[in-house]
Amino acid sequence: MTNNKYLLRFFSLSFILLISLNVFAQFGPRIKSPVVNEDNSIIFSIKAPNAKEVSVNMMMKNYPMERDVEGVWSVTVGPVEPEVYTYSFSVDGLKVLDPANPEMQVGQAPDFSLVNVPGNPPRFDELQDVPHGTMHILKYFSTTQDVNRKVYVYTPPGYNSAKKYPVFYLRHGGGGNETSWYVEGCTANIMDNLLAKNKIVPMVVVMPNGNVEKQSEGGAYGAEGIQIMADELFTDVIPLIEKEFSVYTDQKHRALAGLSMGGGQSYYIGLGNVDKFDWVGSFSSGIFGGIPGVSFDPEERTPGILTKSADFNKELDLFYLSCGEQDPRVEHTQKVVDLFKKNNLKVTYETYEGTHEWKVWKHSLKSFSQLLFR
Repeated sequence: MTNNKYLLRFFSLSFILLISLNVFAQFGPRIKSPVVNEDNSIIFSIKAPNAKEVSVNMMMKNYPMERDVEGVWSVTVGPVEPEVYTYSFSVDGLKVLDPANPEMQVGQAPDFSLVNVPGNPPRFDELQDVPHGTMHILKYFSTTQDVNRKVYVYTPPGYNSAKKYPVFYLRHGGGGNETSWYVEGCTANIMDNLLAKNKIVPMVVVMPNGNVEKQSEGGAYGAEGIQIMADELFTDVIPLIEKEFSVYTDQKHRALAGLSMGGGQSYYIGLGNVDKFDWVGSFSSGIFGGIPGVSFDPEERTPGILTKSADFNKELDLFYLSCGEQDPRVEHTQKVVDLFKKNNLKVTYETYEGTHEWKVWKHSLKSFSQLLFR
C-alpha cells in the first residue's frame, strides 16, 4: 500500500514536470524586462513574434525596437539619470504595458509600467536605511458623492497617539487616485528620509481620492467639481482623519497641496478656506494656463486675492507654487506669480528641471514639506 502511494506521487510529479517542460518548450523562458545596467542604461524587451513594428515610449520619446529570431523585440535606452520612469510599448500601434514587469502606474486604470533607476548614493525618494513610518488604507463612505472611497494615510516613525500631530492633505493629479502619491510619488520614502535628517516636522500625510464620481460640469477641474471635492474633504475626509488619528484640528496645523489637477483643487479649496488651512501649495497646476481652453481671473474665483492681499498674507503662513522648467505651464505660472507679487501677495515660487512629471512633483513635495508647521 505504501509503495503504491509513492508510485502514485512519482507519476503525478512526472506528469506535472512533463506539462511544465511542454509549456517551456512552447513559450520559451520568461523574458526579463526591464533590465537596468550599471551605467544606468535600460534594456526593454517584449515578445511579439507576429508584430510588424514595436517601440517603447519613455520620457515622451519613442524608441524603435529590433526583433531577434525568437520574436523578441529589444532596445537599450540611456544612460539616464537616477529616477523612477514611466514607459509603455507600442505594438503595431497598440499601447501595451510591459507583461514582464509587475510595477505599474495604476491610478484610475493601469496606464504605464514603472522602472526605477537607483541612485548612488540613494535618491531622496528612494527607500533608505532609516526608521520607517506606516501606511494606512482607510475605507469610508462619501456622503457627498454617495460612493465608497479609500484614503491613504502616512504616519511618521514612532507615531504616538498620546501626542498631537499636524496634518498635511496631499492631492493627486488627473488620471490618478489615492494610490498615486504613495506608488509613483514615493511619499513615504521622502518623508522618512527627511525625518531621519531632522529636516521636517513629524506629520500625518493624508492622500485622498480627488476624482469626481458625480456628474458635474468640467468634472474634477470645473468649479462645480472642485466644490464637490471641498465638500467631501470637509464633510467626510477631515472628520475621518480627526477621529482615527491623533492630529491637531486647527488651521495652524493643517496644510493642503496637490499636483496638476490636485494643484488646482488645492489652490481653490485652500485659498477659499484660509480659516481652515495656514499652508497651501499648488504644483504644476493648469488653472493658470498652458492647456487648451483655460482662462484665469484670480480675483473672480478668489475675491480679494489681489485687492485685499494683506488679508491673505495675514491668514496664510505659506502660499507655495511650483512648476517644471520645461512644462508648457511654466510661463503662465510665472506671469501669475508676477501678478501676485505686484499686488503684494506673498508667494513662494520654485521651478525644477523637468516637464509635467513626477520628478518635478517629488522635488516640490520635498521642498514644500520642509517649510510646513515651523
